[in-house]
Amino acid sequence: MLILSINAGSSSLKFTGYQMPEEKVLISGLFERIGINNSIYTIKIKGEKIKKEFDLPNHEVAIKKLLEELLNYQVINKYEDIKAVGHRVVHGGEKYTDSVIIDDDVITTIKELSSLAPLHNPANLIGIKVFKDILPNVTNVAIFDTAFHQTMPPFSYIYPVPYEWYQKYQIRKYGFHGTSHKYIYEEISKQLNRNDLKVISCHLGNGGSITAIDSGKVLDTTLGFTPLPGVMMGTRCGDIDPSIIPYIMEKENKSIEEVMNDLNKQSGLLGVSQLSSDSRDIEEGVNKNNEQCVLAEEMYERKIVNYISQYYCLLNKPDVICFAGGIGENGIHVRKNIIEKLKVFGINVDEEKNDVRGKFTKISTSNSSVDCFVVPTDEEVMIARDTYQLVK
Repeated sequence: MLILSINAGSSSLKFTGYQMPEEKVLISGLFERIGINNSIYTIKIKGEKIKKEFDLPNHEVAIKKLLEELLNYQVINKYEDIKAVGHRVVHGGEKYTDSVIIDDDVITTIKELSSLAPLHNPANLIGIKVFKDILPNVTNVAIFDTAFHQTMPPFSYIYPVPYEWYQKYQIRKYGFHGTSHKYIYEEISKQLNRNDLKVISCHLGNGGSITAIDSGKVLDTTLGFTPLPGVMMGTRCGDIDPSIIPYIMEKENKSIEEVMNDLNKQSGLLGVSQLSSDSRDIEEGVNKNNEQCVLAEEMYERKIVNYISQYYCLLNKPDVICFAGGIGENGIHVRKNIIEKLKVFGINVDEEKNDVRGKFTKISTSNSSVDCFVVPTDEEVMIARDTYQLVK
């Protein structure tokens, strides 16, 4: 069964075609600069990477070109070979606790929730609507980034603000990266042959979040009402005192939109290092004794350690700590420093085993009180799995 995993952004479209249930990748790629000059797309098939320039004025043209290329590369012989399309949708609010087949009611709800994710849900809807128009007989499935976190207890998701804000405006912690954390939990459970694990899942990339999971249920997560709070990230500030916002608005004569843009796009590793949001650049700066890079890396690691420590207590000692995402999977130096800062819990890194990138590996010592693993995440295959389960 051929299933497409789709992630539609405001000016991009990421896709992977899977043969299910084998989870064999047949084709993948990315359409970029949709609606912008100099648009391009890249296709990966049979170990080859093909890059093409093509005018992509809108998502409909991009999706039609995608379907054309599926035919050209003989991934399909006819459109009917595509059995289902799974769509990443950022926000499902409190309504969706799992993936669902998309109907008119689901589309209406995703649209209504756009006020909670104005940069993402409308773009996700564009992809859904175009596929439904072009392939009206194909089942479409919504996989929500927030769904996995909806098992959080109220003490985790309710904010200490006037309760009416939650009742009237749904102000609460929702959490994001849920598709990734769900994959990480399922993968470590499969590898260890247990379904009762207590896991601290660390999705560390340009964006980042940490999640406490007990037997498949989320107890808490670091991202909140939006993807801005929690740990320090590539360009996002993470947790800060909100009183900073009106203070900077007055001092810099900036609008709320300008300050929020600074907190989302000019902060984090980039803001502190004054160099880059890329952890590889930061590490290079550390090796050159760049003081701002040293400070940025130390802050980044300590904020991660703070949340791991908090969730250690919430879980009453986890069974495993998992590292995933671009930094989590490839940041040998950062992982080592984080684990060394957890020595008070009896957690120890095996430096030889930790010398690995992008491969499932146990990186803690045999006498470590908690096992630590690198668990490469795969949100695309998680989308395909949920879609397959709903349509098979």
